[in-house]
Formats: sequence, C-alpha cells, structure tokens
Amino acid sequence: MTKAPCKAYPKRPLLGLVLTPTRELAVQVKQHIDAVARFTGIKTAILVGGMSTQKQQRMLNRRPEIVVATPGRLWELIKEKHYHLRNLRQLRCLVVDEADRMVEKGHFAELSQLLEMLNDSQYNPKRQTLVFSATLTLVHQAPARILHKKHTKKMDKTAKLDLLMQKIGMRGKPKVIDLTRNEATVETLTETKIHCETDEKDFYLYYFLMQYPGRSLVFANSISCIKRLSGLLKVLDIMPLTLHACMHQKQRLRNLEQFARLEDCVLLATDVAARGLDIPKVQHVIHYQVPRTSEIYVHRSGRTARATNEGLSLMLIGPEDVINFKKIYKTLKKDEDIPLFPVQTKYMDVVKERIRLARQIEKSEYRNFQACLHNSWIEQAAAALEIELEEDMYKGGKADQQEERRRQKQMKVLKKELRHLLSQPLFTESQKTKYPTQSGKPPLLVSAPSKSESALSCLSKQKKKKTKKPKEPQPEQPQPSTSAN
Repeated sequence: MTKAPCKAYPKRPLLGLVLTPTRELAVQVKQHIDAVARFTGIKTAILVGGMSTQKQQRMLNRRPEIVVATPGRLWELIKEKHYHLRNLRQLRCLVVDEADRMVEKGHFAELSQLLEMLNDSQYNPKRQTLVFSATLTLVHQAPARILHKKHTKKMDKTAKLDLLMQKIGMRGKPKVIDLTRNEATVETLTETKIHCETDEKDFYLYYFLMQYPGRSLVFANSISCIKRLSGLLKVLDIMPLTLHACMHQKQRLRNLEQFARLEDCVLLATDVAARGLDIPKVQHVIHYQVPRTSEIYVHRSGRTARATNEGLSLMLIGPEDVINFKKIYKTLKKDEDIPLFPVQTKYMDVVKERIRLARQIEKSEYRNFQACLHNSWIEQAAAALEIELEEDMYKGGKADQQEERRRQKQMKVLKKELRHLLSQPLFTESQKTKYPTQSGKPPLLVSAPSKSESALSCLSKQKKKKTKKPKEPQPEQPQPSTSAN
C-alpha cells in the first residue's frame, strides 16, 4: 500500500507528462529538460522499466511537476494508485514523442489504456497535447493483396494524421508543423550502398570499420545477429559496444555513454537505438541488414547528420534485402540508383582471410560457452536431485578428452595465424587487385585514401570523377611503363 505523502514535500500537482517509446530516449529527454529546469526550480522525475520501482516511487513522493516516462512503468504506478498520479485532470501538457511508433498496433498496450483514461475520466479541456516524430507524415502503402480487399483504402498523409490524432485523443483541429523534406532525410546526409552476397556482409563491414575509423553505429534486425557480430569483431580486435532489449538497463545506459564519449568506437544495435537518441558526432550509420520499413530507415539514418553536421548512411544489401530496399526508396521517392560505395578490392583477399579465421574461432568459442552453460546447469540440477552424472551427459571436454585436446590445439593454431595477420597493416599498396562481384558489375577502382581521408570525402571524390566532363583528345605522348598494383 502506498504511504501517505511526506509533509516535508510541498503539494505540487503534476503539470507535464512526456511519454517515450524507449528507456534511453526517456533518459535523454529528462537530461534536456533538467538543463532548462535548473533555472526555474521545476522538479522532474523519470519513470522507466529496468530501474528500481521503489526508487521511482521515492521520486514521485517529491511531487515533481514534470514526469518523463515509458508507458509500461507509468501505467504500473498508476494502477498502484500512487497519490501523485491519482489526479491527472490538472495535467497542463501531454507530450508523446515518436508518436507514430507509440500507437502502432501491437505495441505499448499500456499506452492505449493510459490515453483512454486521460481522455475520459481524467480529461482536462485546458490541457495541451503535443506529438512529435520524424515520420509523422511518412506513408507507405499496404501490400497489394491487402489493398484489393473490401473496405481497404489507400492511406495518404492527411488520413494518417487523422488516425493518429484519433488514437492520441486530440480534440478539435490540430495544428500541424511539417519540417520534413520530400525525401524524409536531411540534406546533410549522404546515402550509399554496397550490393553483396549475404555471407559477404562481414567482409564489407570489417573493411569499412578498418578503413574509416570514427563513431560508427551498426544496425541489425535481430538480437542474435548483434551477438554474433559482437563476438566476431572482438576476435578481430575491434571491441564493439552493444545495445539491445535483452540487456540490463544500467549496461545499456553505460554503453550509450561510452559510445558518446569515445571518438573511435563501434556500437552494434537493434532498433531500440533507432528513434530519437541524440548522440553527438556519429559519423557513420551502417545498415548491416536493411530495415523492414521506410520509417525505421529514416530514424536509423537520423542518428547521423544531426543539426548542421554531415553524416553517411551505408546499406549492405544482400539478396534477401532487395525487396525491402526497393520498398523504402519507393516510399521515400528517391532515385533507387543511389551511389555504390567505393571499395578498394585489392584488399579483399586479406580481409576475407581474416574473417575466415575469425569466424572459425568465434564459432568454436561460442560452442564452448554454450557447453559450459549446459554443464553448469546439469551439475546444479544433479546436485539438487542428489544423483550422479554419467560422462556422456556432459557437453564438450568431459565426454571426450582426446577430442577436446585436438580442438584446443587447432584453436591455438588458428589464433596464432590470426594474430599474425592482425599484426600486419591491412591497407598497403602491395596488395594485388581482384574483383568480387557487386550486382554483377566490377566495383569501382579508387586510389588508396590517406589516413586522414573520411568515407564522405572518398565518396565525394568518386562523384566528382563521374560528373567530370571528358577532355578533348590530345596527341598521344610516350608513357613510361608501369606495373599494376
């Protein structure tokens, strides 16, 4: 049962409520509000999952005027009837950030109940409601099989906004301020792509991260993909940070802080990091897997090229990504033939060899890790049941010591070979040129960039070469013989 309010705290009503889809975004929003609130003396609090409920109840006991929350934790505290959340009729301002995501069908069930309450029993006619998103007016059509059904209408910008306002519970005619361009992405963003086979994505990711160090955010569609990439890059002496929904909240926030602090750093993330996060000077966003919708693509790409800064968005497009890629560019009304990112193919043999060894090592280490987990679990279960285990019930070394010794010896050889490769400079002029396939066409040959040259300047140089007018033919001059690099 919630304790009565402490007399030491003044009786202030809750005046402002900000709702966000992710905990990380809630933390950043509160930090921005606090930067202003310290001059006005306004009390703020944050209510998110993954953090102590008791601590957040103590925050509410101080009766903050502004609360930043995720829908789940807020609704939990409302159901517990915390005294500071009992009377929301006095709420003067409701902000729903990333609103189109928040009201999507199948997400944030607690938000629907919360909005229903705010627009029914706790309605305040003087309350101002604000909704924000980079993709509020972005519309992608349903598949043809759905559009052919009865009573299914094509969605346009006005219809989408009307439906959104209805779900939020806004009454009257809302004012819409639309700052988005037709392409939905900012002018300072440079978009590019690499076509490759699915199993070649690791090659190009590693190549890019090694060639163009900086603050790079790599997105994938699944947690399993993030975990695999993390293990692979660690074997290659790239120590990435990770961010996904199955991590503890403190570790998620710690990784975000570290990523924002380090100038040369890689963050592997699912789409929990796609929306709203303001991370300074992210130079590259790499879509290891093409997102499933144009909205996600816009939000992912929006983590770079923020304010007046330039940024680069690179898509690694495998055969399974082509459909999503075409849908995204049709929705965003872009030219599908965006530039291919220039790849110096003469380095790819060395890249492939490093990845080949790293994959073998990562796979073996993962298998050993899983075996250790299994053996630990089965030993605990046997101890609890007071039974003895047979040798063949173990995974890994205990069942077959000879086979395990052979595997360990093989791993030592592979690690030694990889250490030797990693000790050598990857980008040297002595590498021979070979041409892996990119959409059936030989990739563009480019000169080796200097250490200070960025991915953006390399792409810009390629564009200039393409647009440069051909010179008038000159009389042939004798040329010195040269050997190919």
